[in-house]
Amino acid sequence: MVRVKKAKYLIIGNSAGGIGAAEAIRQADKAGTVVMISAEPYPAYSRPLISEYLAHRYPLEKILYRPADFYDKNGIQAILGRKVTQLDTGEHTASLEDGKRMAWEKLLLATGGLPILPQIKGIERSGVFAFVTLDDARAIDRHLYGGVERAVIIGGGLIGMSVAEALVKRGVKVTIVEMKERVLNTILDQEASALVEQRLEQVGVKVLTGRTVAEIGSHSGGAVTHIVTDDGATLPCELVIMAIGVQPRTQLASGAGIRINRGILVDHRMATSCPDVYACGDVAEAYDFVYGENRLTPILPNAYLGGRVAGFNMAGVTTEYPGGTAMNSLKYFGLAIVSAGMADPPADYEVVSEKHGPAYKKVVLKDGLVKGMVFAGDIEKSGIVFGLMKDKINVNGFKQALAADDFGLISLSEEIWRAYLEAPSSPSAPSAASSSVMGG
Repeated sequence: MVRVKKAKYLIIGNSAGGIGAAEAIRQADKAGTVVMISAEPYPAYSRPLISEYLAHRYPLEKILYRPADFYDKNGIQAILGRKVTQLDTGEHTASLEDGKRMAWEKLLLATGGLPILPQIKGIERSGVFAFVTLDDARAIDRHLYGGVERAVIIGGGLIGMSVAEALVKRGVKVTIVEMKERVLNTILDQEASALVEQRLEQVGVKVLTGRTVAEIGSHSGGAVTHIVTDDGATLPCELVIMAIGVQPRTQLASGAGIRINRGILVDHRMATSCPDVYACGDVAEAYDFVYGENRLTPILPNAYLGGRVAGFNMAGVTTEYPGGTAMNSLKYFGLAIVSAGMADPPADYEVVSEKHGPAYKKVVLKDGLVKGMVFAGDIEKSGIVFGLMKDKINVNGFKQALAADDFGLISLSEEIWRAYLEAPSSPSAPSAASSSVMGG
């Protein structure tokens, strides 16, 4: 493909959001020049699946988000393994690390997130890794071949859970250190977190909550051999994973004067405060339909949908983002979990819940509308409840049935269930591969 110096559409980022935008642009504009630039050297891959790669369940080909020939088939110039260092929104140019510049008419920032790396003594030691990119997974994989018996994961969130499962499958003894009082505290309530911790203990994963790591140590001054917690306890290990979370990669935007809060602020068209510049995915603060305000929702489906909305608008097809919300469908160590919206609501919200052995269901309500849900163990009907939440259906007439074992379409009014049968908006719970963190 001939290299161009000016793009009608420039997309910085090559994950779900960027792919969604490219597909929408090509749907609306078959001829306009599309250039995608990514610091990573790989074709677009599904970030939530890097744990399957590390577990040796999926090779690279099986975690690709689109076939490797996606770019050629769609007339997209992909510049991979190159970093954009600066934007000039007045001149409509992007500077690359090799000194070259790319001019553009419309720009999308789909730059994703960076791992949060706390200031811990010894964090620079060999054997300490993040777990956000495919290169992270590859580096950990190489390290495991050097002989790793024990690993410490700092952080008990989504990233920590996914890498813990991969390491257990590789025969590593795992300890999770979580500074809060329970694991997965941002997406689950106390009851569901307890179920997860029970399952972790059953498979031999040790969980330390309410603790932090004060030091990553080495007996020889080189590779990691142990960590020291804030209460002075020493845990031997040959591998440490930093899994505290991700933060929006906003450096390009802030350097260009684009409005930022925690992430890049966008409107309902995914447009930023700067003309001709759009943003989506983990880096963007977009509308959350549960909270009624812009929030970070770093999950793959929201990234892809936001990218499509941005792409259509970049190509002149006015489109509005309907809003997303926190939504995760997971299966760690055989325990299926679906959560969405608010898991721990304020006191003035109503909660309907049921618990039967390992199965737990909770639905959060406000003024007759579903505002959140947590399903663990039995997630079969979670898709219907999520659809009710997404479509803002008043459930007052059958709210007590939402967490019942026999809840289904028949529990709804005829008007509602007929609409679902004709055009279901959320026919099933999203898959673990499509709904985890690190959306792009």
